[in-house]
Amino acid sequence: MFENRKEAGIELGKALKKYKSARPVVLAIPRGGVEVGYYVARALECDFDVIITRKLGYPQQPEAAFGALAEDGSLYLDPWSNQYLTRDIITNVQAKENKEIQRRILKYRNGKELPSLRNRVVILVDDGIATGATIFAALRMCRKHQSKKIVIAAPVSGLTRLTALEAEADEVVILDKYQYLAAVSQGYRNFTNLSDEAVQRYLSNWRNQTIKSSPA
Repeated sequence: MFENRKEAGIELGKALKKYKSARPVVLAIPRGGVEVGYYVARALECDFDVIITRKLGYPQQPEAAFGALAEDGSLYLDPWSNQYLTRDIITNVQAKENKEIQRRILKYRNGKELPSLRNRVVILVDDGIATGATIFAALRMCRKHQSKKIVIAAPVSGLTRLTALEAEADEVVILDKYQYLAAVSQGYRNFTNLSDEAVQRYLSNWRNQTIKSSPA
């Protein structure tokens, strides 16, 4: 069990050290993944940004996911969870979550697109993987954008999704694996939801560090 996301990010960065020479890009999934990803990117001294994905929840039970949507429209539908939903329901939920995706792109990246992922090693980072829906959507987006290698990395994960993730990703790096992970918070002693403002602070700190370290 990790004390907090900072500790988890530092430990995850150590586990990913072999990728430092590949000059990867760390893409974090907001919100919680941003704090973890920030410390991973510091350890690897590489590019860092956010990839926006949103869980698609049942209309009557939004916390239960039947899939996820990435910012470029890449879609993941859980093969079991969505089989009883109509196309209209799926489309309506997609439209609602796409509005939130656009809001986050504006807030976190000032409306800018991600830099090219073509032929790059991409490390997708989240603070934990329970259902895995948002990670699957992000992974499919990176594949569509012709990333050279896709590594999924998280401090904690349940075992139920790992086989499927390993089948789609080039590598999966998980520090603590749980037989059953009902919620990501199980893996942390101190776990609070990050606000938009907290996400912006991590991104702003990173951009400021990058500017300072750039040659004049």
